[in-house]
Amino acid sequence: MRLTRFAALFAAIVMLFGGSAHAATDPQNTLLLQLKDGMVVIELRPDIAPRTVQHIKELVRRKFYDGLTFHRVIDGFMAQTGDPKGNGEGGSGITVPPEFSSEHFVRGTVGLARAESPNSGDSQFFICFAPHSTLDNNYAIFGNVVSGMEFVDMIKKGEKSMNGKVFSPDKIITLRVAADVK
Repeated sequence: MRLTRFAALFAAIVMLFGGSAHAATDPQNTLLLQLKDGMVVIELRPDIAPRTVQHIKELVRRKFYDGLTFHRVIDGFMAQTGDPKGNGEGGSGITVPPEFSSEHFVRGTVGLARAESPNSGDSQFFICFAPHSTLDNNYAIFGNVVSGMEFVDMIKKGEKSMNGKVFSPDKIITLRVAADVK
């Protein structure tokens, strides 16, 4: 009974924010990202990045992302978050092996950030504002924004001359696995 009520509530939330009922089909693989301007619904992709999805969900369930900043935001490119240090150098301390796929980075794609080494993906992730084929097959795609991209567009942008560094950056209010929301 509880799951049925949750499914109905979740579908209503998705529809309210301009998404489709499709986004509500798997609450175990859906993230709810609360930003200052509204809710972003992210459909996870365990079909192409199972270890990355599992890792991200573990961090989300620990409330690791709550309050973290969007420390690097480049207009027309992407918004990056997931660093507890807030400067692009931090992480959870647990890396995941790369899970590159033939999928393309388009508007709303959520990818795992990494350093130069392909094996350095940890907690930092980014959401693309626009397609970027240079990322294809170089970064793991683990999700897609299915609702609320207009709120991602409203994230404070960084300084172009400083590679997107944001002063007084916007923060993640909460990030939850939809199935865990009561």
